[in-house]
Amino acid sequence: MPVPRAKQPPPRIQIEQPEPVVDCGRYPAKRTVGESVAVSADVFRDGHEVLRAAVRCRRAGDRTWCATPLAPVDAHTGGNRWSGEFAVDRCGPWQFSVEAWSDPFASWREELRRKVEAGQEGLASELSEGALHLQAAAARASGSDTRTLSAAHDVLADPVAGWREKVDAALSPSVADAADRHPDKSDTTIAGPFEIDVDAQRARFASWYELFPRSWGGLRGVADIVPAIAELGFDVLYLPPIHPIGETNRKGRNNALLAADEDPGSPWAIGHHAWGGHDAIHPELGTMEDFDHLISVASEHGVGVALDFAIQCSADHPWLTEHPEWFNRRPDGTLKYAENPPKTYQDIYNVNWESEDWRGLWQALLDVVLHWCQHGVRVFRVDNPHTKPLPFWEWLIKEVRGSHPDTIFLAEAFTKAAMMRTLAKLGFNQSYTYFTWKTSRHDLVEYLVELATSGMQEYYRPNFFANTPDILHGYLAGGGPPAFHARLVLAATLSPTYGIYSGYEHFENVPVRPGSEEYLDSEKYEVKRRSLDGPLLPVVRRLNRARREHPALQFLANIWFMDAGNENLLAYAKRTGDDVVLVVVNLEPHSAQEGAVTVPAHLGLAPAFAVRDELDEAATFDWRIGPNYVRLEPGGAHLLSLR
Repeated sequence: MPVPRAKQPPPRIQIEQPEPVVDCGRYPAKRTVGESVAVSADVFRDGHEVLRAAVRCRRAGDRTWCATPLAPVDAHTGGNRWSGEFAVDRCGPWQFSVEAWSDPFASWREELRRKVEAGQEGLASELSEGALHLQAAAARASGSDTRTLSAAHDVLADPVAGWREKVDAALSPSVADAADRHPDKSDTTIAGPFEIDVDAQRARFASWYELFPRSWGGLRGVADIVPAIAELGFDVLYLPPIHPIGETNRKGRNNALLAADEDPGSPWAIGHHAWGGHDAIHPELGTMEDFDHLISVASEHGVGVALDFAIQCSADHPWLTEHPEWFNRRPDGTLKYAENPPKTYQDIYNVNWESEDWRGLWQALLDVVLHWCQHGVRVFRVDNPHTKPLPFWEWLIKEVRGSHPDTIFLAEAFTKAAMMRTLAKLGFNQSYTYFTWKTSRHDLVEYLVELATSGMQEYYRPNFFANTPDILHGYLAGGGPPAFHARLVLAATLSPTYGIYSGYEHFENVPVRPGSEEYLDSEKYEVKRRSLDGPLLPVVRRLNRARREHPALQFLANIWFMDAGNENLLAYAKRTGDDVVLVVVNLEPHSAQEGAVTVPAHLGLAPAFAVRDELDEAATFDWRIGPNYVRLEPGGAHLLSLR
């Protein structure tokens, strides 16, 4: 029979199902600066030896590892699951490994303890074995630990000492502590390393406000309203493309094929033969100096400026003449404009990802992002990333974050779930979601459970935009102000990150035609006169204040849905540490609804407790574990915090 050929026997310790690990380690899990990374794994081996385990961590590139002990989760039942955590304090890639080893001295001590408790005496052989363990431990130790272990060894090796004295020395807690600090890791087994991608906190928790600068007086006009945007509690100000707009095939009002002289065109038709492309600013919006001023003002008020990164060009983009090989042409030589049937974009041309000069194309796009990073931009909303090669995104994001590790990329991809998940795995820090189309209690619960508990919570950070320039859902179009109120509360309390597009606070809800999700007189094709004075803004302010004051609203996976006895009432609790919030929303925008919200005992609340409504600070209620009567007006909501 064949014999094993390995010089050393294979490891006997097994480490299985380590977490957090995404796709067996193909992609990193995500965390943000200041968070603790909870690590767990099944650790076991044959026999009865005492095991030790630790999580080893380091920022990628560091030479040394830090170690934190893991402890059995279910030690009282003899289970295999071990857990612990480590903190991450800098942006960028991190690594962790799970390490486990047998503890010969602790195993011997445990065997000795059991025999003594069983009434056995003498134990000469066992004690002689212990002397060897103590001798080895003393050799590994230093300082006072060496003295402690050596003294115990001397007792066990003393032929005159009685067996009871030897047992007391061997089982001394101080001896055990000293030995634990200098373990014998001769049979160490390591699983990993696994990757953790650490982002700025804004990647996990932020409130977004989207506006078209041309409707606010250009970049200087936007800078003037930044203090008010910050006072409302917004963390990110998102600007659609600010670049020059092409003239060829320029779109008119409501996406008309023929533009009037005064029509400004769509900002997504990027590029002008005289004014430049993706690294330029439309002269009607201002100059680069104006942009730098906006970034400076926003930074002073704690607001990040997000730019739209749209990889598409107008027919007048300089790249079409400088690099014609970067674009798709039909057999007759004409350019192929962008289409997403039934939508057509006659003013936009996609790049040719199959170009022989694909390296030059990739580098030019990277240069665009780095250009804006050099001007202080750290957030990019990426337009339709699912229509571009995935390897390109993995490369570009890694390159950008290599020099600017606090950069955040938001994927605007409303497509098949597998693609949306993969974009998040390979580097996008945030993702748009299907939230806009989830309007019933069943759909919302099902979707949030998937986002928060299916494993997606390790890498997929949802950004719940209540509306966008492209999406006016029928719920808003038909529900009026109550629908806007309900969706705002849901977006801001279900997800740590949410956003609204300007006009939402004014209840703008007229579609271009019945059943369409396009706005009538869409701001994509015309300039509006905007002002920050919508009637919904007081609610926005209260919501954003509550989000900042309550850690429970700053995380995703801490949600628990509660029964309300009414399918039109959505009730849920969120808890982080000692902070608990309870939310109830009337999903019906046309009628009042009532029910009984059942608070579960496992939330750890007192049998009876007082709550305050953060949406109406004059309102306080006495709630309890079990059912609590609720009545809400159309689209109304409670955001309850414990007093």
